[in-house]
Amino acid sequence: MGMTMTQKILAAHAGLEKVEAGQLIMADLDLVLGNDITSPVAINEFRKIGVKDVFDRNKVAIVPDHFTPNKDIKSAEQCKFIRKFAHDKEIVNYFEIGEMGIEHALIPEKGLVVSGDVVIGADSHTCTYGALGAFSTGVGSTDMAAGMASGKAWFKVPEAIKITLVGSLPKWVSGKDVILHIIGMIGVDGALYQSMEYSGPGLAALSMDDRFTIANMAIEAGAKNGIFEVDDKTIAYIKEHSTKEFTVFKADEDAEYSREIEVNLSSLRPTVAFPHLPDNTRTIDEAGDVPIHQVVIGSCTNGRIGDLRAAAEILKGHKVKKGVRVIIFPATQKIYLQAMREGLLEIFVEAGAAVSTPTCGPCLGGHMGVLASGERAVATTNRNFVGRMGHPKSEVYLASPQVAAASAITGKISSPGEVV
Repeated sequence: MGMTMTQKILAAHAGLEKVEAGQLIMADLDLVLGNDITSPVAINEFRKIGVKDVFDRNKVAIVPDHFTPNKDIKSAEQCKFIRKFAHDKEIVNYFEIGEMGIEHALIPEKGLVVSGDVVIGADSHTCTYGALGAFSTGVGSTDMAAGMASGKAWFKVPEAIKITLVGSLPKWVSGKDVILHIIGMIGVDGALYQSMEYSGPGLAALSMDDRFTIANMAIEAGAKNGIFEVDDKTIAYIKEHSTKEFTVFKADEDAEYSREIEVNLSSLRPTVAFPHLPDNTRTIDEAGDVPIHQVVIGSCTNGRIGDLRAAAEILKGHKVKKGVRVIIFPATQKIYLQAMREGLLEIFVEAGAAVSTPTCGPCLGGHMGVLASGERAVATTNRNFVGRMGHPKSEVYLASPQVAAASAITGKISSPGEVV
C-alpha cells in the first residue's frame, strides 16, 4: 500500500522509507513557531530542559500577534519576556510591531515555509501552511519547548481523508465558503486526528489565498493537518517568497484513505456558520433575517490581499449601515502597504470602516472588537464558540469577506448580490 502526501513528508523527516497510519515516529523539524500567548510557557519549559541554545536560531520563529499592540500590563510583560529570550538566543525570525503581522500570514510571506517542510507551532492554526504542500500542525507549549531544544518532535502518523475538488468557483464564492461547506458536511470532529488532503482538477480554480484559508480551518474539523497537492501556483508562490530548497511530495496512486469526498466547487453558494460551532452552516439563501452589530474582516483566515480586494469590490461606493461597526485588519504590514497603494484602505475608510494594524485581537475576544451581551458579529475569522469574541451571550457568524462586506452595508447577514 502506498503513502499519502503527509505520510511521505513524515517518512522523509523521520529517515524512514515508509510509515503507516498510527505509527509513532520522531521527525526532524524545519520550523518551530510561537506567539505572545504560548511562547512564555514554552520558554519556561525550555529552561527546564537545561540546554543553552535553541537547536537552530534560523528555524525558530516568534511572532507576538494575539494581544499586540499590548492591550494591558500583563500582555506588555509577556512580550517583554519573549523579546528578551529572542534577543538572548539570537533568534533571527522574531517579528514585532512595525515589521510583524498575524503569524500564519507572515510566515509564508517571509518564505519561512516551503513544500515538503515539517512545521510545528504552539497555535492550533499552524495547519495553514499545508496550502504550500507542507506538513504543519499545532502543538502545545511543552512540545514547542522540546522542538526549540532538539529540532525534533514525536508524531503519530495520521490517517487521511482524500478531498477531490472539481469544477470552479461561482461569483462571490471563495475558499472560505469551500471550507465552511466541508466542515458543515463532515462536522467539527469529522476529520479527528486525520490529514485533510486536497487534490483534483478544481485546484486550478483556487488562488493561494483561497488555499491558505482552507488549510487554516482544518483544525475546525478536528484534523491534524490540511495539505494541498503542489501545482504551478504553489511553486510560483514559493519561488516568489523564498530562497529555500523545497521538495514536492505527491500521494501514491494506491495510498490508503479513511474516506474519500468529492466537492463540486461549481455548485457551492456563499456559506455562513451560525453560532456556536463552525459546522452549524447554512447557505446565504437559508440565512434568514439576522441583524448584526459588528463586522470584522481580517485574521489569519481571511486577512490577505485577495480578501481585502474582495471586500473593497463590494464596499466601493457604499456606506456601512448606521449603527454597524466595521473593523478591517490587514494580516501583515506588507499586505497593509499593498492595500494602501491599491486604494483599498481609502475605499474602506470612505465607506465608514475602521482600518487597524495587524492583530489577532478581535478573533479571540482579546481586544479591538470585543462584543457586548446580545451583540452579533459577522466575522471572517475561524471560530464562533460561545464567548469567542467577547460576552458569552454574544454571537459570531463566520463568513467570507464578500458576505461580511455585504452585511456591513445592509446591517444584516446578506448576499453580495444584494448590494452589487
